[in-house]
Amino acid sequence: MFSMPPATRALVIINVAVYLLQLALGDIVEALFALWPLHSGLFRLWQLITYGFLHDPHNFAHIFFNMFALFMFGRSLERYWGARRFVIFYLVCILTAGLTQLAVTAGTSALEPTLGASGGVFGVLLAFAWLFPRERLIVLPIPIPVPAWLFVTLYAVAELFFGVTGRAQGVAHFAHLGGMLGGALCILAFGGRRSLERR
Repeated sequence: MFSMPPATRALVIINVAVYLLQLALGDIVEALFALWPLHSGLFRLWQLITYGFLHDPHNFAHIFFNMFALFMFGRSLERYWGARRFVIFYLVCILTAGLTQLAVTAGTSALEPTLGASGGVFGVLLAFAWLFPRERLIVLPIPIPVPAWLFVTLYAVAELFFGVTGRAQGVAHFAHLGGMLGGALCILAFGGRRSLERR
């Protein structure tokens, strides 16, 4: 029940290893590999992928909840698609989330970097709801099972609301939505939803 297929396990291990590296080396890792706005003078092309493997070293909950979600939902996607397709999907979501964040910050004076696996994780959430819409999820602290499609839809609406209104500062809401957009495009490229019975 709690086992992880190889690609999901590797992604979790890489994220944890990079987090420990951040703790050991300090701000130098963030300066080189977080996603900096285009106008900051610190942006480098590789950051469009590497930022997705960094997390806030001062906030353990940041990496914990991202890795917990990747563990919970990534396993099902990898078993459905296979390791190669799952990794491609995850990286595409990271990339589209990063591009979205760059577009959002381009017209601002923001100089803060973006980091975290949330763009990839939101893509994973979207794919899980797309492929397994009737799976029941329990969202704490409300112990009422809800179908995956409803949970992810409400989550996406909340992200859009917070992004447009500017509430919940310090969270890259549009990057999360960008990860979902990349996930949707990737699923369509993969051929959409094929029934499990035909697998």
